[in-house]
Amino acid sequence: MSPLFRSGLIAAVVTLILDQASKLWLLNIFELGHRGVVTVTSFFDLVLAWNTGISYGWFQDSGPVGQAILLAIKVVAVIVLALWMARSGTRLAVIGLGLIIGGAVGNGIDRLAYGAVVDFALFHIEIGGKTYNWYVFNLADVAIVAGVAALLYDSFVSPAPQKRPHNKG
Repeated sequence: MSPLFRSGLIAAVVTLILDQASKLWLLNIFELGHRGVVTVTSFFDLVLAWNTGISYGWFQDSGPVGQAILLAIKVVAVIVLALWMARSGTRLAVIGLGLIIGGAVGNGIDRLAYGAVVDFALFHIEIGGKTYNWYVFNLADVAIVAGVAALLYDSFVSPAPQKRPHNKG
């Protein structure tokens, strides 16, 4: 196993552990479901939301068959991302892919265990007496967004790989 791949694998495992530990703690020890909305700051709350869909709550009414299809798509995506990670040549790309994989697996575990993804973080702002909320999300979602940002940064900023000279025999 190459050192680059190993760093991506570490990023995936750390992401998965932090994501699952935060969800288990919030559900079983803090008992967020019984507390309702917990105000942390004037702009951030903890609130339990069960997301049966995908990003931004899309496909929430897909039922058990839809859940199985979403899980199958996630498995294929993780395999494709792992293959991409094995072939990546920069540490930033590999770590970004590891973050995405760890987040996807964390949310996939939720889907298997609960039939929905556990979301709990809610940012909001009040402007002119009206409250605007962001989507409720979790640490896996943060890792996925950070991983995508790392891949985008890497693709636009990292130098292009050197091509080998072409031998004309």
